[in-house]
Amino acid sequence: HSVFAHYASKADFKNRPMLLSPFEHPSVVEAAKRYFGDAVVTVTETHGGRCDPEALAKILKERSFALVSMMAADNESGVIQPWKEVAEICRKTDTRFLCDAAQWIGKESSKNLGQIGFITASAHKFCGPKGCGFLVVPKSADDFRGLVGGEQENGMRAGTVDYPSIAALIVAFEESENRIRDSGSIETRLKWRQNFEKKVQQRLPGTKFVGSESERLWNTVFMIAPKGSNDRWVRRLDRAGFEVSTGSACSTRKNEPSQTLGAIGFSAEESRRAVRISSGWETTETDWNALADALESIYNEMMSDSAGTAVIQL
Repeated sequence: HSVFAHYASKADFKNRPMLLSPFEHPSVVEAAKRYFGDAVVTVTETHGGRCDPEALAKILKERSFALVSMMAADNESGVIQPWKEVAEICRKTDTRFLCDAAQWIGKESSKNLGQIGFITASAHKFCGPKGCGFLVVPKSADDFRGLVGGEQENGMRAGTVDYPSIAALIVAFEESENRIRDSGSIETRLKWRQNFEKKVQQRLPGTKFVGSESERLWNTVFMIAPKGSNDRWVRRLDRAGFEVSTGSACSTRKNEPSQTLGAIGFSAEESRRAVRISSGWETTETDWNALADALESIYNEMMSDSAGTAVIQL
């Protein structure tokens, strides 16, 4: 909010629109609408759940924007967005860039993030405390000021900090970075996820994996089941001991199809069969295999239920 509010009101940027990727988190989309109103432009060119950086570059050449916002990795599909390329495009066009790295940090290395612009992240995504996060402000934005309030941290943030949460955030961040630096840890877990998807594809014919043609985070699977509503899958998997969801928590109470699925081109009917699976560092290959077995068992039950339903024409 503070970044959007600053550039929406700053004299040098006041009349410029803001550019978003079509996969941004609702918290980003709603904040953009609040401060930029109708002056929010969304990139529509995508492939496999990934924003087209060439299309974005073309837009930036044609118009001047106050800010560009793109997440590092999609919170529903795990598709890795071209944030590095976009950050470079923004640098060349002298455009401010904000990267929502909530899904990235804790799964992939943060090594190159510090050089791209504004960065936001949430501690609970890398096993830190809930309700705590951070905003990285680039040195080039020396004029940046936060929302109305006190003058803490040179006017960038108002209020007294929650030191225990911040200290816990730092410890969790360092621990996650150490895990990521462990050679082979990510590659191994990525292979587990890929093997899981192959098994599901074989055992549940017609299953689709969102963003399968794009590079994705090792821990995320967003699948379109071949049969049955996603609510049925969630309930039956819960009884089998697996906690999955129908999408991201931020869209739990929304009736419309997932924004991610809609941007990719999935229909409303397909969206109602979407099941999202997330793993953690504690998840093992055995866990992935057990989940594949459970999905197969539930699918066979659904097929059996359908076969046993008699249709009588009067």
